Amino acid sequence: MAAITESLLRTYAESDGLGLAQLVHKGEVAPIELVEAAVITIEKLNPALNAVIHKLYDMGRDAAASVDRESLFAGVPYLLKELATSWNGAPNTNSSYYLKDVVADFDAEVVTRLKRAGFLLVGKSNAPENGWSITTEPKLYGATVNPWKSDITAGGSSGGSCAAVASGMVPIAESSDAAGSIRVPASCCGVVGLKPSRGRVTMAPFADVWHGGAYFLANTKTVRDTAAYLDAVAGALPGDPYQPPVPDRSWLDLSREAPGKLRIGYSVTPPDGRAIDPEVKQTLLETVKVLEGLGHDVEEHNMALDADQAWKTYTHMSCVQTAAIFEWLSALVGRPATKDDVEPVTWAIIERGRETSGIRHISDVEAVRQLGRSICLDLDAYDVYLTPTLTQLPRPVGYYDMSMTDLDAYNALWTDGVFTFPFNMSGQPAMSIPLGMSKGGVPIGVQAVGRYGDEATLLAMASVLEQEMPWKQRHPPIFA
Repeated sequence: MAAITESLLRTYAESDGLGLAQLVHKGEVAPIELVEAAVITIEKLNPALNAVIHKLYDMGRDAAASVDRESLFAGVPYLLKELATSWNGAPNTNSSYYLKDVVADFDAEVVTRLKRAGFLLVGKSNAPENGWSITTEPKLYGATVNPWKSDITAGGSSGGSCAAVASGMVPIAESSDAAGSIRVPASCCGVVGLKPSRGRVTMAPFADVWHGGAYFLANTKTVRDTAAYLDAVAGALPGDPYQPPVPDRSWLDLSREAPGKLRIGYSVTPPDGRAIDPEVKQTLLETVKVLEGLGHDVEEHNMALDADQAWKTYTHMSCVQTAAIFEWLSALVGRPATKDDVEPVTWAIIERGRETSGIRHISDVEAVRQLGRSICLDLDAYDVYLTPTLTQLPRPVGYYDMSMTDLDAYNALWTDGVFTFPFNMSGQPAMSIPLGMSKGGVPIGVQAVGRYGDEATLLAMASVLEQEMPWKQRHPPIFA
């Protein structure tokens, strides 16, 4: 084991992924030293947070010796979310008792790209069963709590990843998003979270998930890490159903260029007509004021969307493929899933999916696609559209309860995320930026939405806001 100094531990905690990789590029730090710094930090903090549920330290140690020291993220310790993505030799349980013994026996395409970029896997982050929650409290692994305040949620479904990044365990961790699951926990924990454009990152070995409603990327400390991570993993495979336009330069380079004068729309009025927390509203309005001061054209524009009906349609559509995935998994496990194998909400989703007719399902898919188009048309006048990420401050642990048997009642609890799920339907890139703090010391995220295929403008604007409304020096009470 490499000897790790207090100085290196401080550097590790304060640096982003690119900063750590630069130390490796210069020969100032060896990849194995970064792995050991991650191990020490996780061992110190995880008992309080429960963000890392599989410790894969030896996988990181074994790979450290052969990592390309000139790669983009050379030697950077990394967590994979415990949902869907296969990394050969790592558990792949989807936080479900039904899959508790499953270990991946191949690398997904995105993992091949992550390895090429120099990332070293040190563990897997906690997630709710099957990812269907905006908190992270699976029965199999227990709740992840927020490093800012231990009685509130870290968000979900990427709550383990965000708690780990916010606390300094790792600078970057994988996340995924089917209704806000990258952006919601980013807001709760005060980190950066970009849901990319539909099709930006291949879903291989799957061709499509939820008819383009699901997305994979990461949560990070800094905008530049998000841009560079996108460079590392982006790209469709031939035949993928969605293939957004690709810029002629790297997203990292594009993120460093101040954007020209932007036309920016914003809303502090939730499209379901419900209330918004005053501190959340104030954070959005302060962001608008900063952007106006920078010379951008800014105007208020409320979304033309029946959000309650759209949510019912979207969640109904999602049940069929979930049921189909569990049918496919039965061959892997060796038997079909039963009611006793999964949490009640998951079982309700499976049952609804099985009961839905093909005619009803294709009607749902068509309705969601029309809703997505209407959202894009409604916001097409704007280069960037701003909303709160969440309409409320993070809820107490236990607020979202997957032991509920009434699926409609459970889904109806998700109103705090009413600004997030529309962009899973529309396919537009949407990014939570940690621009505010409540009086009680809880982070508040602002969501920035771009036109389809235009992550570059979001990243460039977010880089400017990172300078104007900095969050780098903010650390939660539970921090490395």
